[in-house]
Amino acid sequence: MSIHEQIRVPHVKPSSSRSVCRFWQQGICNRNPCKFAHGGELPPRPPPPRSSHVYLRGSRSESQSKPVGGSAAPKKHEEKVCRDWKSGNCSRGDDKCRFLHSWSRGEGFSMLARLEGHSNTAVVSGIALPSGSDKLFTGSSDGVVQAWDCTSGKIVGTLNAGGKIGCLITEGEWLFVGLPNVVKAWNLQTGVDCSLTGSTGQVYALEVGMGYLFAGGSPDGVILAWKGGSSSTGEQQGSNPFQPAAALNGHTSAVISIEVGGGGKLFSGSMDGTIKLWDISTLQCVQTIEKGHDNAVMSLLCYSDFLLSCSLDQKIKVWAATGEDGRFEAVYTHEEGDGAISMCGVEDMDGKPVLLCSWNDDSVGLYELPSFAEKGRMYAKGEVRSIKGGPGGLVFTGDATGLVTVWKLAAAGATSGAAMAE
Repeated sequence: MSIHEQIRVPHVKPSSSRSVCRFWQQGICNRNPCKFAHGGELPPRPPPPRSSHVYLRGSRSESQSKPVGGSAAPKKHEEKVCRDWKSGNCSRGDDKCRFLHSWSRGEGFSMLARLEGHSNTAVVSGIALPSGSDKLFTGSSDGVVQAWDCTSGKIVGTLNAGGKIGCLITEGEWLFVGLPNVVKAWNLQTGVDCSLTGSTGQVYALEVGMGYLFAGGSPDGVILAWKGGSSSTGEQQGSNPFQPAAALNGHTSAVISIEVGGGGKLFSGSMDGTIKLWDISTLQCVQTIEKGHDNAVMSLLCYSDFLLSCSLDQKIKVWAATGEDGRFEAVYTHEEGDGAISMCGVEDMDGKPVLLCSWNDDSVGLYELPSFAEKGRMYAKGEVRSIKGGPGGLVFTGDATGLVTVWKLAAAGATSGAAMAE
């Protein structure tokens, strides 16, 4: 879906009475000489449209440009990146283009590097940074897993997973990859791999909690659970160290987001907008939030005692256990003008919580928690489908053009480095 609507300006026929140039009135006429009149003071411009970003303040300049030599600098639209500039084809230049020529907006973060290794037609669908490791793992829809050296940013290993990758996570010594009808597991220490079968469709969500591996994506809404994973469990005998534990039934459409919370809770979100809460100790559903969203629940995130959910219905919702029964209810809704895709919670260099949420206008918003005040935007060439936080304020984003971008959050008062350009 295009993030810029094409504006069609009706053709103006020549006039013998030298009528006033409508483009000059808008401050965008660049014809010199112009067959229409440029005279008098510019009429007052209408106020800019109200931002759909509820917490954004002062992002647009209120100053008016007056014509000089028959032309005027266009008013900047600082919330959208120029599509032509992103593809390297903007002929208007930084000064004359209405849209932003930058990969970020805001203070307190900067772009460090871009990692190019996946196909530019592939979606980066998973990013994992094992604890204590110097390797970064990324997976894409073309079935390729890349291993990157965190110091040099170079590819040090490539793995063909054998099918479209819907998600990718690491836990301990294991790398898990969601594929059509199967979850593949690789032991990063021994090189042993195994297949976890039972899924009937693309696996879009994987999560580990309380000794279980949970997988969602089957069209019938079933969440599968496996137990095991110890390197001494069956591995030396060549058997699969993961054993099927349960099938969690209840959703009626594919589960595409899973999150393990405190107190032995498991949350799941499905394509039909439903959110379920499960007790991991019993593997039983204890609450169903019907129509938690009006569209697919794309991502779930636990923050403190709250659950955050985001959806293609353009909303992030905050849920909390209210009352003595402990049932979760919506306590806050943040709405923007684009569908929400993925969320990640990190801490900045001052230890303050920051929410990152990607939207389908190819941007990632940064929000202070719990206020949801917007700190800025990261921009990409395509939709950002995966976000991962790392140590020392690092953030990794993967987009729909196969690109992995490395960002750095700064401490308060620190000067952010200039965003890298092409």
